[in-house]
Amino acid sequence: MANTPHGGVLKDLLARDLPQHKELEAEAEKLPAIVLTERQLCDLELIMNGAFSPLEGFLNERDYNSVVHDLRLADGSLWSMPICLDVSEKTIEKAGLKHGARATLRDFRDDRNLAIITVEDVYKPDKQKEAKEVFGGDPEHPAIKTLHNQLHDHYVGCKISAINRLNHYDYVALRYTPAELRVHFEKLGWSRVVAFQTRNPMHRAHRELTVRAARARQANILIHPVVGLTKPGDIDHFTRVRVYQALLPRYPNGMAVLGLLPLAMRMGGPREAIWHAIIRKNHGATHFIVGRDHAGPGKNSSGKDFYGPYDAQYAVEKYRQELGIEVVPFQQMIYLPDSDEYKPDDEVPPGVRTLNISGSELRSRLRTGKDIPEWFSYPEVVKVLRESHPPRFKQGFTVFLTGYQNSGKDAIARALDVTLHQQGGRPVSLLLGETVRSGLSSELGFSRSDRHTNIQRIAFVAAELTKAGAAVIAAPIAPFEESRQSAKETVSQHGSFYLVHVATSLEYSEKTDRRGVYAKARRGEIKGFTGVDDPYEVPGKADLVVDVERTSVREVVHQIVLMLESEGLLDRL
Repeated sequence: MANTPHGGVLKDLLARDLPQHKELEAEAEKLPAIVLTERQLCDLELIMNGAFSPLEGFLNERDYNSVVHDLRLADGSLWSMPICLDVSEKTIEKAGLKHGARATLRDFRDDRNLAIITVEDVYKPDKQKEAKEVFGGDPEHPAIKTLHNQLHDHYVGCKISAINRLNHYDYVALRYTPAELRVHFEKLGWSRVVAFQTRNPMHRAHRELTVRAARARQANILIHPVVGLTKPGDIDHFTRVRVYQALLPRYPNGMAVLGLLPLAMRMGGPREAIWHAIIRKNHGATHFIVGRDHAGPGKNSSGKDFYGPYDAQYAVEKYRQELGIEVVPFQQMIYLPDSDEYKPDDEVPPGVRTLNISGSELRSRLRTGKDIPEWFSYPEVVKVLRESHPPRFKQGFTVFLTGYQNSGKDAIARALDVTLHQQGGRPVSLLLGETVRSGLSSELGFSRSDRHTNIQRIAFVAAELTKAGAAVIAAPIAPFEESRQSAKETVSQHGSFYLVHVATSLEYSEKTDRRGVYAKARRGEIKGFTGVDDPYEVPGKADLVVDVERTSVREVVHQIVLMLESEGLLDRL
């Protein structure tokens, strides 16, 4: 543990356990191992380096219930977010997880042993209560979706013995532990530090906001962005860090430093703001900016905000005395063109002309190449964003054709492949069902599970090609809605996904089958054949529905081209 002028007591487990490093490493090799997910790795790293002080492990049941209900650990310490090690029943049995047992925590990326846990308890949480009390209960909240759809049903309460730091290969010089950042502040002679949390690129408004906060508190600035897990769809951290580095010279010399936080955000609004304040206190900050809709996930499908715009500020203010860090509340910054300045929303006089560019409008301008004015962002920041966001006609996309065997989807796919190659401007990849089956999924059968696995493999390949800027044409049968939706979610993280239902009837597909596969299926020579003894679920929300019984392949391809052109994907001007 360390006690410094910056942030009070710090439980640095890596420093604490260093004298036993060789013994712990030797023991870890002999223990059963739990391989951690990316989110669990983020949590473990911040437990071990003291960012999550006072935690010394993942929450046991008593602490968990207290945090969910009262925002406190069982000993009364303020802590607002459940930090839990979720495991499957199989892992519990295989690793022998019970009170007093020890197990190794291992990094899935390089198989390194990171820590040893001593189990306090294994328990089944009330996830419905956790969803309601911690995140507000809206089933569309991303953290609630993760809770119910990705996390296992059992949590392991445990203490941690730290062995190794996680290996990072990007921006190593900017990855300060709390202890390192405190020493850095002392070296610089900084006694008052305002921390700024962000998971987005920073523009002129953010620079003005942080400078105002520092000026008002006679402090320096820690730009402390999250580079762990953030909201799905957020700009990747590589792009964001390049933006922060480009922006840093815009601060007066010596005013600001940049440090990266490998946090797995929960987008928990008020609770998350309290959590973020504790984390920044542990890193040595004396002040923390809480802005509008801090750590909120935005709106649900009904257009309703998950949290009120200033709920986070109210929550942090409630615990101000206990937090040990002064919170700096800020309203949204508004640009006044007539005076060429930014002001907080509550300081803008009525009737004064204002300008604003929303996040969706900024993305649109990046996508279309439209001008982004200097009053909104700095040229060096815009340059970085444009490098990572090429114009629409250079972006990758996937056209996913689904339909019965011999429905015409393969013919459409081949014709579209030729058409897009002729168009030029980007590489084109063709993933036909039979080709993928022989080259990528040859060991799979035709059970529902194997079909799903096959589609997910296609989606993975399509996503990687889409991310690289290719036009991908995939044409599996893909009979199940769940698999198609999962494929869409996978690809959509990296580019546009268009589902084309080739709705040619089963009767026509069978009647025109010159290869005789339907006849073999009818005779029982082929089992699990879609449309004969296996179902086909009609897509509920296809982007385009076509039928080669009524429309020629050439006309279908033209319809797809028109759809892509309307989305700006084929415009080279």
